[in-house]
Amino acid sequence: MELKQAGAASAAGGVVEAVKTIVIAGALAVGIHTFLFEPFWIPSGSMVPTLEIHDYLFVNKFCYGYSRYSLPFAPALFKGRIPAGSPRRGDVVVFAPTPTAGDEDLVKRVIGLPGDKIELTNGVLNINGQDVGMVDQGSIMDDSDGFPVPVEKFAETLPGGKVHPILKLTSDGFMNNTPVYTVPAGDLFMMGDNRDNSLDSRVLDDLGYVPMENVVGKAEVIFFSIDLRAPWWAFWEWPVEIRWNRLLRPVT
Repeated sequence: MELKQAGAASAAGGVVEAVKTIVIAGALAVGIHTFLFEPFWIPSGSMVPTLEIHDYLFVNKFCYGYSRYSLPFAPALFKGRIPAGSPRRGDVVVFAPTPTAGDEDLVKRVIGLPGDKIELTNGVLNINGQDVGMVDQGSIMDDSDGFPVPVEKFAETLPGGKVHPILKLTSDGFMNNTPVYTVPAGDLFMMGDNRDNSLDSRVLDDLGYVPMENVVGKAEVIFFSIDLRAPWWAFWEWPVEIRWNRLLRPVT
């Protein structure tokens, strides 16, 4: 009888410990997701070649401080960022959309900071009266829209020395010949690296300027990437579809 009672007590204790372990693990996962690193995936080609469609990346949520958009469901508990922080020019950031830009989080590169004057002329970016450096890196094929298109690749150097790749399809049209934008206080000017395939801050009645408060965090590292061109049931193609060369690649 005593052995039976001890066994029952031991089983009950084991269940309690298992439940405690699950609760603690769940709390840790929620805490990491909310305050440290959050996973995101890339559904569009606006940031090619830096980010490919079906890249999965971790976003650092603490490097700029926290805003309401750092929290699940973005409750209006406070304004601004705590502690105060802001992205640097050239950072790739994930942010909550502005009211006219849908309801999905977006990822772009920070091009303009508060007070900056931004303009494009014949596809060349001008910041505060100075054209940025552009080095031609030849022609590549961009198939982010589902069919290959020849585009020119450039290395663009922003003020401060940040170098990053961009793709250019043309130098014509509004997106390549813009008015001068003056970035308001507290806002950012965002652009995609795939310059002629990105709806960004150049379109003021869509995305427009992005409030600093809307920034969720900085894109840090690609932890997984897959092509997904084969049918879902072709499991033998899965290893081939993984872009092994992109795994654990820092986002720069």
